[in-house]
Amino acid sequence: MPTAKFNDIMLKNKSYIGISLIILLFGIYAIPKIINRIKINDIVKGDRLDNISNHGKVDEKLMKIGPVPQFKLTDQNNNPITNADYKGKVYVLEFFFSTCPSICPKMNRNMVAIQNKFFGNPNFGLVSITIDPEHDSSEVLKAHAELLGVKSSNWHFLTGDKNYIYALANKGFNLYAGENSKVNGGFEHSGLFALIDKNGNIRCRKDEYGNPILYYDGIEKEGVKAIQQDIAILLEE
Repeated sequence: MPTAKFNDIMLKNKSYIGISLIILLFGIYAIPKIINRIKINDIVKGDRLDNISNHGKVDEKLMKIGPVPQFKLTDQNNNPITNADYKGKVYVLEFFFSTCPSICPKMNRNMVAIQNKFFGNPNFGLVSITIDPEHDSSEVLKAHAELLGVKSSNWHFLTGDKNYIYALANKGFNLYAGENSKVNGGFEHSGLFALIDKNGNIRCRKDEYGNPILYYDGIEKEGVKAIQQDIAILLEE
């Protein structure tokens, strides 16, 4: 056999041996790891796959912020209403006033939309508390409710002592409400909705960073959509 041909054959054999050795070493190193990942059901979970699979995942576990502050006020039918009257019900609560020229009409319309979404469910209710009780008597609130098209027997418009209501808003719920003669309408308040579960706990979803949002935007469509989704979750609990 010619020397050159013999050298080629030997070179190829050495290459095969080298490749076989690499495969053998890889098998010794990798196969136990693969077997172990199969045992812990982790074979398809790499960091990249984890990031993809978790992207956009909705956490349906709503956070508990704390118990709803106790309250006792008078509704549009001149009946006493307390937080205990809502035990066993999921409900949405807002602070507003009937002569509000700015955000209240939007909030009220969105509350009507929420009412209509869950109308007929005996386990759902709404609460609207005036921050201008000196004007918003039971009679005024009843006329306001009729003007809005309120049809749920579980939607109470509440009035009472002004200082009591302001303490309930600012200290109880931490939802700002106050008088301000410099603003149009003479009063100012947050445009947020509180969501309360059947056991009287304030609940909310998390933001994109995992922090509780505490309350829901009662003015923009996104906030209304979010609270409707979470009402549905709480009604199933």
